[in-house]
Amino acid sequence: MDGDTLGHRAEILETLIRKSNLKQQVFDNTFAAFGQLKECLLEMASEFDDELEGKLDKRVRIEYRDRGKYEAQIQIAGEMLIFMMHTNVFDFDASHPVSSVPYVRDDHSRSYCGMIKIYNFLSDSFRYNRNGDEGYLIGRLFINTDKSFFVEGKNQERYNFRHFGAARIDREAIIDILESAIEYALDFDLFVPPYSSVKTATVEQFNTKMEISKFPTGKRMGFDFDVDETIPEIRKEKSGNPDENF
Repeated sequence: MDGDTLGHRAEILETLIRKSNLKQQVFDNTFAAFGQLKECLLEMASEFDDELEGKLDKRVRIEYRDRGKYEAQIQIAGEMLIFMMHTNVFDFDASHPVSSVPYVRDDHSRSYCGMIKIYNFLSDSFRYNRNGDEGYLIGRLFINTDKSFFVEGKNQERYNFRHFGAARIDREAIIDILESAIEYALDFDLFVPPYSSVKTATVEQFNTKMEISKFPTGKRMGFDFDVDETIPEIRKEKSGNPDENF
C-alpha cells in the first residue's frame, strides 16, 4: 500500500473506533434510562391506584404494560401514553437550537444522543381497534454520552435544550418528566372535529359489527398541533403529520 492508502485506512479506523465507542456509550446510557423509566411507570401506576382507591369509578383503569425492550405504556383513564426508545443514535443539524448551547459548542461529541419518544393516544383507540386514530408526539427525551439530557415537548420547559449539560438523567428527573407528560395528556382534551373534516363516511365504515371502531378519532383531528403550544390552541390543519413539528 502507498502512503495515501495507509493514511486513509488509518483515518477510517480512527473514525470507526471513535464514533462506534461513542454511540455505543450513548445507547447504553439511553437504554439504562429507559429501564429506569419503566420502573418509575410501574411504581406510579401502583401508587395512583392506592391513592385513588374508592375515589374513582370502578370502570376507570390505571394500568402499566411493558411491551418489550424498547416500548412501554401506561393507561390513565381515557389516556394512553406510549414510550418508545429508538435503537439508533442521532446528531443534530446546525439549525437546531441545541447546536448553539456552549456545552455542545465546546465538544461536538456531546450532541450525539439517544432518543425516547412519548406519544399520547386515546385508550379507546386500542380498546376498539380504531387503527385509523391519531396519536400525538408530546415529548422527546434526548440523552448523551455524559448522561446529560434535555426534553422537547409539552410541559417540559424545565428541561429544554437551554439546560443541556446542566444536569444528568436520574430517577428524580425521570419522574418529573413523566408527571409533566401525564399532566399534559390529562389536560389535552378531545375536541369535536370541524364539520368539514367528518362530513363524509364510507360504506365500509358502516358495514361492520362495531361501527364505533371504524370512525377515526383523534384529540385534534382537523386541527393543527403546534410544538410550541403550552396549552393547545385551535388552528386550521396545515400539514397533517404532528411528528413533522418536532
